[in-house]
Amino acid sequence: MKTLLRYIFILSCALAIGQLFTGASVADDPSIMVIANETGAPGSLTFKELKAILEGEKQRWSDGTKISIAFMKASTPVGNATAGKVMNMSGDQLNKFWLALVFQGKAKAPVFFNTASDLENYLSQTPGAIGVVDAAYQPKLTKTISVDGKKSF
Repeated sequence: MKTLLRYIFILSCALAIGQLFTGASVADDPSIMVIANETGAPGSLTFKELKAILEGEKQRWSDGTKISIAFMKASTPVGNATAGKVMNMSGDQLNKFWLALVFQGKAKAPVFFNTASDLENYLSQTPGAIGVVDAAYQPKLTKTISVDGKKSF
């Protein structure tokens, strides 16, 4: 029993030290939610549909409206969380992924923002636009899209 407690203590210390050196913490991985312009986007999506949209595979809504993607910059916690949670990428990988798609002519580049309010303003003025913000954000100009029945993840 004493050996088990010592092992748990050492493992806990190692994890804490690892977080110090990587800068990782629970606060760096915020819950996120999807918001969109009133035109085009449905009120709910599956996670698979959201991923296809954010990876540029799906480019039009069912009513024919062109999808415009808005991301928080990869340098923001929400931008990094979106890349990781939805696309299993780092923020830098997301940027490179989209650069390649645009260069190959397969998709129109997403728009990147520093603040959720700037992102929401863009969405409100762009029919078919969709974006991801911190779940704590209170959208005023756009609708919230549930993903697999949840408002945030």
